[in-house]
Amino acid sequence: MSTRINIQQVEPAAFKAMYALEGYLQTTQVSKTHKDLIKIKASMINGCAYCINMHTREAKKNGETEQRIYLLNAWRETTLYTEEERAILALTEEITLIQNHVSDETYKKAEQLFGANHLAQIIMVIVTINAWNRIAITSELPLD
Repeated sequence: MSTRINIQQVEPAAFKAMYALEGYLQTTQVSKTHKDLIKIKASMINGCAYCINMHTREAKKNGETEQRIYLLNAWRETTLYTEEERAILALTEEITLIQNHVSDETYKKAEQLFGANHLAQIIMVIVTINAWNRIAITSELPLD
C-alpha cells in the first residue's frame, strides 16, 4: 500500500468537525448495539478494512457475539436480529448504497419503529460511518 494524505495532520479542523459529530452521536438514544451494527454493516458494504477491523473489535468489547458479526452479510436469512435491528440494517444498506435510493417500505418501517427523533439520530450514525469509511479508504489508513 502506498502512503497517502493524512487528513488529520493536513486539515485538523476537518477531523475536529468529524469528532464533534461523533461527540453528538454519543448523546443520542441510539444504543451501542445499534451503533455497532450500523458501523460494521456500512463498513462491510464499503469494503473498509480499517473500519471493519476497528468496529468489530469495539462491538465484541460491547458484548456483541461473533456469530451475529459473521452473519451480518446474511442478516435477512437468520432470526438472530430483532425487528428493530433488521429495520436498522435495511436502512443502513439503502443509505450506504444511496444510488438505489431509500425505499418507502424501509423508511416507513424505521419511522414506525423509532419515531422522528430516534430515526434522525440513526440516519446520522449511518451518514457519519459512511463519511469515515470514505476517509479511511481514500487515505488508505493502515490496520492497527
